[in-house]
Parts: sequence; C-alpha cells; structure tokens
Amino acid sequence: MTSHSSKPDADQTHASSQSGLPVVGWGRWAGALASPLEGQVVLGPNWFASVMGTGVIAVAAALLPLKFPGLGLIATLAWGLAAALLLILSVVIPLHWMRHAGTFKAIANDPISIQFFGAPPMALMTVGASTLLVGSEYLGLGPAFAIAATLWATGTVLGFITAVLVPYRLFTQLGVSHDAAFGGWLMPVVPPMVSAAGGALLIPFVQAGVLRESLLLLCYALFGMSLLASLIIITLIWSRLAHFGSSGSARVPTLWIVLGPVGQSITAAGGLGMAASNALPEPYAMGFKAFALVYGVPMWGFIWLWLPIALLLTLRARRKQMGFALTWWSFTFPIGTCVTGTSQLAHHTGLPLFQWAASALFFALLLAWLLVLVKTAQGSLSGKLLTPPVASPAPKAVKG
Repeated sequence: MTSHSSKPDADQTHASSQSGLPVVGWGRWAGALASPLEGQVVLGPNWFASVMGTGVIAVAAALLPLKFPGLGLIATLAWGLAAALLLILSVVIPLHWMRHAGTFKAIANDPISIQFFGAPPMALMTVGASTLLVGSEYLGLGPAFAIAATLWATGTVLGFITAVLVPYRLFTQLGVSHDAAFGGWLMPVVPPMVSAAGGALLIPFVQAGVLRESLLLLCYALFGMSLLASLIIITLIWSRLAHFGSSGSARVPTLWIVLGPVGQSITAAGGLGMAASNALPEPYAMGFKAFALVYGVPMWGFIWLWLPIALLLTLRARRKQMGFALTWWSFTFPIGTCVTGTSQLAHHTGLPLFQWAASALFFALLLAWLLVLVKTAQGSLSGKLLTPPVASPAPKAVKG
C-alpha cells in the first residue's frame, strides 16, 4: 500500500531500467533491482500488503463457520500464493534496498511510506497462521507448527520494533500537516494485534503450565498494546475527516484499514478466550472466555458503522477520479479480519446471525481480492506500480 496519485496516471513516469530492457511488461520485473531514482523501479514494504490480503483469505476460509463446496480449494490456493509471494518479496525487496540504499532512506524519511513498514511483520504472521490452519494438511502438523511458530516469533519481534520506531520517528523527525492523519498510521501499530490473534493458534501446542500461561498473557498484553494505540489513531482519523474532509485521492482506501484492528481484535479476543480454558485456572479462564463476547459484540457493531462510511467515501473518491495504487489492498486484509472476527463470534455463540454475516463478508473479501489482484497485475505489467514517486504526494483533504 502506498498513498500516491489521485489520478490514474499522475506522478508515475516511465524510464528504462538498468538492465537495458524496455520499460514495458516483464522488463519492469527484470529491472526490479534497478535505480531508486524517480521514474525507475522503487520497491517498498507496501508490497507485502499483497501477501496479507491473499493469506487472510486462507485464514478466513479455515475459520468460516459455514462451509461450502470449493472452500478448501480456495483456502489452499490462497495459502500457496501468499507463501510464494512472501518468499519472492522477502528476497527481491531487501536485495533492491541493499543495491540502492537510497530507496530505503527515502522510504524512512517519507511520513507516508514509512508507515507501511508494518506490512512485512503482518505478512509473515498471516502466512504463518495460514500454514498452521491450511498447510498442515499437506505438510503435516509438526512441520506446519514449526513454520508457523517461526514466522510468528519473527513477525512479533519485527512488529514490536516497528510499533515503537515508526511512531517515534513520526513524533521526532517527520513533518506532517494538520490534515495528515490517515489509515496508514495504523499500519505500524497493528502488528501486535496480529501477534495476539496468531498466538492464540499456537497456545494449544505449547507445553502446559508456565509456558502456556505466559504465552497467553503475553498475547493479551500485545492485544492491549495495539488496541489502545489504534483507538487513538482512529480518533485522529475521525477528527481529520470532520475538520478537513477527505482527499479523494488514492489515500482514501486506507480508511478501510480502520477495520483491521477492529476485526483483528475481535478475532484475538475470541481465539484467546478459547485458549484460556486450557491455560488458566478458574475463574480467570471463564472470565477471558466471557470477554470474547463482552468485548467482541460491541466492537462488531462498530464494523457495521465504519464499513458503510468507508464505502461511501471510497465511492466519492472514485467520482473524483481516484486512481489505482497499492493502497487498494486495504480493501482486502481489513475485510478479512472482519470475517475472522465474525467467525469467532459465531463459534462462541452458535448463532446464525454471525454465521451468515461471516459468509457474506467472506464473499465480499473474495470480490475485493479479485478486483485488486487484476488491477495490481495490470499496473505491474505496465510498470506504473513499480515506478512511484520517490516522495509520496501529500493529497489535500477537502469537503464538497
């Protein structure tokens, strides 16, 4: 995800890569390690949003309370594709940064682009969770757990570092305007919530006793760490919209990221509540299980408030000729967390209300993913997505 260009072709120029191939089609990918100069290939951490948006389909499919024909195939394909994307991006992007240190420095100095350093940790943990839930059928439970635990631990450490250093740099070094708050500010602080949700899947496999109880409580601490920071940022986003309006640019899809910490927190509360029964003594185990509903249902209500608001603002932006950018992947992972959160409520209550709502959201997720995948493929082959401006434009929020 990156927030650039309010028009389909604005701020995206064409140039030849250092490979000597034409800057069209696959030549762009052949020049993926080329110069970071404007008009040439620039790869940022926002590309890992495609891994998040793809992997969450597998996780959502595995947790969906109502099964339908072909669901297993969808989950498997999504898991395989997400894993492949993670491997490719984990090699290509660091090599690109090492060959051209200016790219990394430019991203770290950009108040918009820097926010998306939260994407790689979440991508790692999303693939880890999908490997345990879906890949275990093909790899075996032992290897799948080992992969999931490794990716979770790595993503948790990187996510914590991101959650500290990106806000610190924003607070001390990067200049922003009064209307700068946007959904991307959530990206560096949401990884601990993804850790909490992913950790819930690992708890049953950890040795009972001190280790299992410690992991459970650590996940709840990560839950609180992310939740409070997210609530502060969501308040700032609401304030910016109320005072300044919306930009109508490719920054608008990041408003959907608000659904991410909301849906993921419901998922985490539900998963941890189930895990608590085998990790904690009473009455704490029952208390955490009750918290899954006491917290989850009111937060689920906010999903249905913010979802139509975000949709209306997105449609407004399209009328203003909002162009395609990697920010459109914001339509996928956040909706996926709403699916998993709703599925958790369905598992805890057994109510058809949550079962059918989870299914409806899942089909919306598939439609959004297909749309963004096609757009991403088109933008990549044409080279436009691979040659964003070095400095992200700062779209002006307006009303009317």
